[in-house]
Amino acid sequence: MNKQMIDKMGYDRSITMFSPDGRLLQVEYAKKTVKQGSTAIGLVCKDGIVFIADKRVTSKLMVPSTIEKTFRVDDHIVASAAGIISDARVLVDRAQLKAQQHFVTYDTKIDVISIVKEICDLQQICTQSAGLRPFGVSMLVGGVEEDGDLKLFLTEPYGLYFQYMAAVIGEGESEIEPILQKKYKPSMTVNEGLKFGLELLKEFLKGELGFERIDAVKITLTEKKSTKLGVDELKKLFK
Repeated sequence: MNKQMIDKMGYDRSITMFSPDGRLLQVEYAKKTVKQGSTAIGLVCKDGIVFIADKRVTSKLMVPSTIEKTFRVDDHIVASAAGIISDARVLVDRAQLKAQQHFVTYDTKIDVISIVKEICDLQQICTQSAGLRPFGVSMLVGGVEEDGDLKLFLTEPYGLYFQYMAAVIGEGESEIEPILQKKYKPSMTVNEGLKFGLELLKEFLKGELGFERIDAVKITLTEKKSTKLGVDELKKLFK
């Protein structure tokens, strides 16, 4: 084993050590974990936000309804994840607690950016503390603010976040994102957005799309409350 390989292995094993070219290799591995996760799509529409995610049911013996890819943070905020979903649950639990504390303290619904920062603060801590590892998950976090503003954010495993109008994470990112850039329209309705997201997933999965493996949620401007769609509702939309 040559010296260059030995040096690389040393930087590879420590989250707190930068390599000579300024990289944190464990963070880069976390990003690769996200790329291997099942696909999740978030779209801001003119009358709400939609999330469409692939549950990736790997066995006929599994019960699809027990597999979670989207999570309700608060009535008006939803998150979807790609990567290690058990990592996502830890972040969602923390975000839910933050939302509840905010409501009890201020008697108002928490804003989306506060939830995003709470998630990203914990993710960032795990990139600079010895004995920890980065969260192997990226998340789409979106919701409807009290003033009716629609927000969608993407969080990275190392704690960075960006606001999007439409975003995709997971294994389908490289194929679906170019289509989103060409065909996404902010003027589409929630139902049109759901249908568009289903079409994107079907195209990526090469016809293997079964509605039981889809986790779809919408938050409308009128209700400001998340609603999970069942198989029958998805079939009606896709006719």
